[in-house]
Amino acid sequence: MCNSCDRPLFFGLLGLGLCLLLAVSCGSTGSSTALAPSNDTPIWQLLQRNPVGYVVMMRHAEAPGVGDPSPFRLDDCSTQRNLSPEGRAQAQRIGQGFRQRKISIAQVFSSQWCRCLETARLLQLGQVQPLPALNSFFQSRRTEPQQSAAVRQLIIKHRHTPGVLLLITHQVNITAISGTVPPSGGSVVLKANDRGAIDVIGQLPPE
Repeated sequence: MCNSCDRPLFFGLLGLGLCLLLAVSCGSTGSSTALAPSNDTPIWQLLQRNPVGYVVMMRHAEAPGVGDPSPFRLDDCSTQRNLSPEGRAQAQRIGQGFRQRKISIAQVFSSQWCRCLETARLLQLGQVQPLPALNSFFQSRRTEPQQSAAVRQLIIKHRHTPGVLLLITHQVNITAISGTVPPSGGSVVLKANDRGAIDVIGQLPPE
């Protein structure tokens, strides 16, 4: 009689144990999605540990096409090349990647082009400040020297400032400063040294 009484108790305890095990397993899986990736590149780790003076120049997210249609108007997004649905999702993933890694952001500046402003806002990493120096000069290189000089001064001015300076711009602007050609949503990490020169620290691929 005692054995028949113990059997339900045994199976009851076994079921309870299985439930607790599943609960712990589900809880740990859920929390891991909020953690930064464990296989991060040294560049990400550098920005996490000591984000003083670093500048991230990011190319806007995916926007199909090349250049802009004609006629082009800065105040009318319908006349411009804009983010695709994939580009909007990409921008959101990039912003989430910064937040998950707890990267400290000092300021966010953006080109006045709609695809850059939309990328910057979808990142959700701080108030977005339009900056004409970051505007594309793809159609005409006439203003490139003045714009690049202004961006270089901004990077130099930031060299002792805590937090990452985030600049959302275009491929041609990034190439003019760094000599690199990042993909859509890709970034170049820069830092001015004490001699006033700008060092290319590395690149961050799109999320």
